[in-house]
Amino acid sequence: MAYSPGIGPERNDLNCMVNRRWVTRIALLTASLLLAGCSSLGASGPSGRSIKKVGGDASGIMLVDLNDQVARQVFQNRRQHTFAQIFGNKAAGEQLVGAGDVIDVGIWEAPPAALFGISSMDSRLTTTGTTSAPANARSASIPEQMVDSSGQIVVPFVGSVLAVGRTPRAIASEIASRLAGKAHDPQVIVRISTNQAANVTVVGEVSKSGLMPITTKGERLLDAIASAGGVKQQVNKVTIQVSRGGVVASQPLADVIGKPQENIVLQPNDVVTALYQAYSFQALGAFNTNAEVNFEATGLTLAQALGRIGGLQDNRANVKGVFIFRLEDPLSLGNLVTSTTRLTPDNKIPVIYRVDMSNPSAFFVAQGFHIQNGDILYVSNAPLIDIQKFVNVISSTAFSVVSIGNAAN
Repeated sequence: MAYSPGIGPERNDLNCMVNRRWVTRIALLTASLLLAGCSSLGASGPSGRSIKKVGGDASGIMLVDLNDQVARQVFQNRRQHTFAQIFGNKAAGEQLVGAGDVIDVGIWEAPPAALFGISSMDSRLTTTGTTSAPANARSASIPEQMVDSSGQIVVPFVGSVLAVGRTPRAIASEIASRLAGKAHDPQVIVRISTNQAANVTVVGEVSKSGLMPITTKGERLLDAIASAGGVKQQVNKVTIQVSRGGVVASQPLADVIGKPQENIVLQPNDVVTALYQAYSFQALGAFNTNAEVNFEATGLTLAQALGRIGGLQDNRANVKGVFIFRLEDPLSLGNLVTSTTRLTPDNKIPVIYRVDMSNPSAFFVAQGFHIQNGDILYVSNAPLIDIQKFVNVISSTAFSVVSIGNAAN
């Protein structure tokens, strides 16, 4: 049999060497492509390094290192005014007549005159405690009437009388003065029999929304809540909002209950709204939980917020890269605001507060820094996470290529 060179063991060794070279080239090419696209390995948001660059560019975003001094300053400047400070606690005065109110007018005259021609003893006069009617006094029975759209009522022998915006006492005085010379020593009593104008609207998370009439007693905020059957949720989760004359203010119901001065006297046309868990923040990035988290009206600190979302992921989070994104009120930042600070159309400042959780003092700062409605809490990945991802991908790719090469031998 003839000898054929290249078919023996030497030929097989040569093929193996060629295959290994191709495997090596493929692995290197794959590694190069992955390295070029390393930034696309995947992430839940910007890196800590890119966020740190924000403060130095022209984006108009402020980057503030959150320390004890900053936390105290923001807390003092953001301290909200209370109901008592905004609306006052003015005692209720004499009630004014409004459009739609139903008015009752009683008129008495002394004998022997009989302009109205009805002789009777009206119990309303004797129960006022102001005067006593003689036994033969004459009184007029005038039907109750609603204040019309022009704000007036009509009284026999008197004509139209302006009622809107006046006290019942002032209306009675005018009627009596206009009856002088027609009736003998006329005595007049005016009262609001049905209150349609002086009401408070109570809505929201209450058992029964509706209107509560305002009287000379001086109904207070908690009276309005009680008249609606109370709130349907836990007290510490409810915020009370009061709207009056274009001014809107909110305060936790727990504060209104615990601080008597905040149980303010209500005024006609006030709107009282009970809101359930009106506040929330978003947790994004390398936290154990990514979600929108509701919190109570009594407030929430950064430390409590971190606890509610399960803290940071040990194997992924950058402890020096905890950030709070907020549209801040310029007054809250005080002297941190400069003449070059840019404002949003609604006069807010985009601020990123940076927290270094590797510093033990940061935990005390977190206890005094309050989360605001709409805040975004974000923690970036640790710097080595992207490298670890890259190494894992390279290792997986290399093993796959080697396996393919071995299978080809």
